[in-house]
Amino acid sequence: MNASTHATLRIRRARNLVARAAATLACLGGLAAVALPAHADALDTIAKSGVVRIGVFEDYPPFGSIGPDMKPQGYDIDMAALIGKALNAKVELVQVTGDNRMAYLADHKTDMLLSVGQTPERAKVIDFSQAYAPYYLAVFGPKNLPVKSAADLAGKTVAVARGTLEDLSVSKVAPASATIKRFDDPNGAIAAFLSGQAQLLVVGNDVGATIIARHPSIDPEQKFSLFSSPDHVGMNKNEPRLMEKVNEAIAGAKKNGSLNGISQKWLRASLPADL
Repeated sequence: MNASTHATLRIRRARNLVARAAATLACLGGLAAVALPAHADALDTIAKSGVVRIGVFEDYPPFGSIGPDMKPQGYDIDMAALIGKALNAKVELVQVTGDNRMAYLADHKTDMLLSVGQTPERAKVIDFSQAYAPYYLAVFGPKNLPVKSAADLAGKTVAVARGTLEDLSVSKVAPASATIKRFDDPNGAIAAFLSGQAQLLVVGNDVGATIIARHPSIDPEQKFSLFSSPDHVGMNKNEPRLMEKVNEAIAGAKKNGSLNGISQKWLRASLPADL
């Protein structure tokens, strides 16, 4: 076999190797496509199934609890229905806890979560809708007690749970003549207020709404707010179409007054103007 023949054979072998390598890469690429499907768009998935799964607390009144008819009720339950209507989908409520709800969202056991406060840490792993519900710490007291601002706490007694954000917030703004009565837990502070040991109480607006509803004889009301951290709808990142739909639903509900109605129904207060 002469040199020319050897060269021809080497060229053929090289071409065969290239062809086989290309075929192998194509096969592997096909297998990868099967093994690693593209992430399904959440809005398309909801539209195809006709169901939106919304994670809610069922032990967090008045945002979510079990009513006398053994059905979920509350601000978030009404909000879930509003979102379902906007998406033209049946709502499947998924009961979550503070410990598991982020994992449920990441594992796509839910399409979204309600009652999510926005923090820099959470923003690294999920996205947030516009705020849909107010959550803040506030001073509560009887209607016949004139208190409109921190200055009016002068000479008043205020019940609060020791070492909490409520304690820190009111202590920061209360005049020196105010008496801050600190208790070991929120229930102790609430009991002191209801029994008349303290004229005023600092709690979250959710707890305050429950006290207003359950103790009409005291005729309590919200006096003024302290620390604000509104609630958002939490979603997995990179779902812009679903986020747009939810934000449209929230904006529409604010504009037509239905969201304010939900707030008045469950929180006994109108939506804040800056929500």
